[in-house]
Formats: sequence, structure tokens, C-alpha cells
Amino acid sequence: MPQTPTTVPAARTPAAVPARERPWLIQGGMGVGVSGWRLARAVSREGQLGVVSGTALDVVLARVLQTGDPGGHARRALAAFPLPELAQTALDCYFRPDGLGDGASARMRTTPRLRAAGGSPAEVLTVLGNFVEVWLAKEGHDGVIGVNYLEKIRLATAPAMFGAILAGVDHVLVGAGVPGHIPALADRLARCEPCVTRIAVEAGPHGDAPLDHVFDPAALLAGHVPGPLRRPEVLAIVSLPVLAAYLARDEATRPDGFVVETGAAGGHSAPPRGPMRLDGTGEPVYGPRDEPDLARMAALGLPFWLAGGQASPEAVAAARAAGAAGVQIGSAFALCEESGMARGLREELRDRARAGTLTVRNDPQASPTSFPFKVAELPGTVSDPEVAAARQRVCDLGFLRTPVRGPRGLLYRCAAEPVAAYVRKGGDAADTQGRRCLCNGLLATIGLAQRRPGGRVEPPLVTIGKDLSFLPRLSPEASPYSAADVVRWLAAGVR
Repeated sequence: MPQTPTTVPAARTPAAVPARERPWLIQGGMGVGVSGWRLARAVSREGQLGVVSGTALDVVLARVLQTGDPGGHARRALAAFPLPELAQTALDCYFRPDGLGDGASARMRTTPRLRAAGGSPAEVLTVLGNFVEVWLAKEGHDGVIGVNYLEKIRLATAPAMFGAILAGVDHVLVGAGVPGHIPALADRLARCEPCVTRIAVEAGPHGDAPLDHVFDPAALLAGHVPGPLRRPEVLAIVSLPVLAAYLARDEATRPDGFVVETGAAGGHSAPPRGPMRLDGTGEPVYGPRDEPDLARMAALGLPFWLAGGQASPEAVAAARAAGAAGVQIGSAFALCEESGMARGLREELRDRARAGTLTVRNDPQASPTSFPFKVAELPGTVSDPEVAAARQRVCDLGFLRTPVRGPRGLLYRCAAEPVAAYVRKGGDAADTQGRRCLCNGLLATIGLAQRRPGGRVEPPLVTIGKDLSFLPRLSPEASPYSAADVVRWLAAGVR
């Protein structure tokens, strides 16, 4: 089992989440901005756990400001940030009152990228982006809000989580890896203490010793720390009880609960246990060893929720009968009216799913992380081979880059970047085959695509779960539906 080194506090800070009934439903954190603040707020107002996706929120904030911040929502949240001078830096740099316009000026301004050295402007923008998203999700009600992070993006975790904690986030959910350092990290961030995150370095001829990334929240706020801050509950997203048991055995790594996610869920999923085998369509083959033992999960004594193909009242009832606190649902919310996914893409997904013409592939190559990734096959998106071939490879966002030691120091590479650049950094060209730029594709999916020279616009990349059988039951008239409709339909499984 992988090690999860971190700076461990002397004592666990209690999670001071307001006393209330535990939610039976978690709305999944999806994509980049698909689970945005509007969706999370709508679910929370129904009494369940609304979750915002915490991925790339620095870029989301910068691009929303550049499009003119319709409705003034981002500016309203920035006005509530505890250090106005920091919030103003984002406005000065990115806000365009009249939006992007046309021509050369229509290109989105680039954002700084996180680096292992820490202390960069990228950390400030990451804190602000997460604060804004959580603050807006919590505005105007007293329900609970969570934020979802990817363990694979470790450089962003500490500043991102601190921004969310400043906004009063209630839960932090972390998957796509072994999130053993997250409970201790939440402790230290809530106390505004310096944090050390261990960053893995890819093996290479110049060594693979990990790096220590230091984030000091008090220094970032120049000593203006609002307090006391409340530590959120931590939910680890796992695929099997063996990882849950590993995390639960030690107080330093023990989360407050688990989300048990099967291979049917959208986005990234855990690879099958054992050697990778592919079926006739090139998708990973899962077997009995990949089915979670729910009795073992219940024996750990921590609450857990089931995810992946759980969108029906019957699945909710079965999960609770098996000892789960409830379920996590993604795809049904991704296709609702409050979803951050561009309306045209939502409508096409719904129409094709109803007609039986939608294919969702669990692609073992698409993600630079090497985790299988669900890709919906839609014309005009990166799933179309012609669109993918016409797209010029570029890595200008870099969330999935990994550090590697080169002859002149630390380098960052991504298997979806230009092949020549990847090879120049010591990578194998074979590792770039079939890789897709998730960063640019997922931002395009929510209407925040980068515009390239020559009038080119980054094409979207759409991820969704493989099981969309809920659509005819949830919306029998094929009409649009709301997040509240999803919650109320699933609630029959609780009653």
C-alpha cells in the first residue's frame, strides 16, 4: 500500500460541522465546473450534500471575470474575501467589464501555473477561486456544502482547501489516489498553520526523491487571519474496502467517512485489480475482485456512501439496507438545469441517451493520469477522431503535469502535451498515444473554452457515467428537470 507522508499535528482538531441529520444523498463533484456553485446550492437547499468541483477553480474564476462576470456573482464573493487587497489582484488582472469581444483580444489571458517551490501567484488565485465557488454555493441558506478534489493534483490541494475553508466549506471529498494526508492537512489549515505536502517525482535518470511543497496560509493572508476557522469533515473516495481499511487504521490518515465508487461512475475511475485486460472495444475489464464488500465497509464503523450506477430510489433503499448512509449521484445532476455543462451538450446527451445512440467509453488512454476516464462520444468534441487529430497539442494549463528531475533541475511534463516536448523532458513517445488534454477540454465543456490564433476554439471533452437509465423515469416527458426533481425522486428510496 502506498505511503502517505505528511506533517502530522499533535492532536486532531474536532470537525465542528453543525449538528444535523447525516445526508443520505451526496451530489457528486464532476468535471471542471459541471458541479458548480448553482448546482451545489440547489441540492443543499433540498437538505442534502451539494458538492462543487474543486478542480481548476483558479482558471474558472479568471475566465468568468474575463467574460464580464455576468450577474456580478464572482465580484460579490470576492468582496467578502477576508483580505480585500488579494481579491483586488484578481480583479485588476482579469476583470473585463465588457467581456471578451472579438478579434485578437478575445483570447483568454493565461493564468500562472502551480509549482513545487510554492509561494507563487498561482496559489493566491487558487485560494480565491475556491473561496468564490464555495461562498456562492453557501450563500442564502444554511445547508451543507462540500468540495471535491483530485489526489492527482497535489500541488493545488493545500491552497485550494484553504480557500474553501475560509468560505466555510462543510465537507472535503478527495479521490483519484490515496488521500491519506488530507485529514491532517485539514487540521493544520483550519488552524492556519504551515503545511507540508509530499509531491511525488517521476522516476528518471536524475532521481525520483519526493519534494516537499510548503504552503503557509497565515503568510498568504499577511497575518490577517479570520478566526477561528472550522475544520471540514473529510470523505475519502475509494473503490475497495482494502484502501478504506488502510486509511482508517491510523488517526493521522483516518477520514470522517468514505464514498465507495465503482467503475460505472463518470470521470476518472480506479483501474481493475490485477493486470489490465481490455475487452473487444478496448475498455478495461472489471471482475468480482473489483466489487466492494459492503459488509467489510460497514465493519469499519465509519459512514459510507455508494457511487456509480446508484440513480434510482431502489438503489438508494438497497444501499441503506446494506449499511451505507446513502448514495452519491453524479450523472443525473450533470444533466439537470443547474448543471454547469453547456446547455447544448446537456441536451444532446439526453436526446442520444433516450434514443439509445449514446456511447460512453471507459477509455484507458484518454487521461494523462493513466486512470481510466469515461468519454461520451459526441460529434464536435474531442471524442471525434477527426476533431482530436485537428487539435494542436498544447499544455498551457498543466493541472495534470507531473514533476520529473532533469539534468538542469526540475521539469514538469504531461503525456497530453506536444510529443516533442514530452520526449525532450525524458518521456517515452509511446506514453503520449491516445492522450487527451482534459484541462482544456473540460473547460470548453462549461463554455469557457480558450480561443486560439486563427479563430480556432478548444473543443469540449464530455464525461458522464455509463448508466443513464434514470432518464425515462426521472423525466418521462423528455422535458428538462431540476436538481430538486432529482432529490425528490430519489427520496422515495429513503421513505
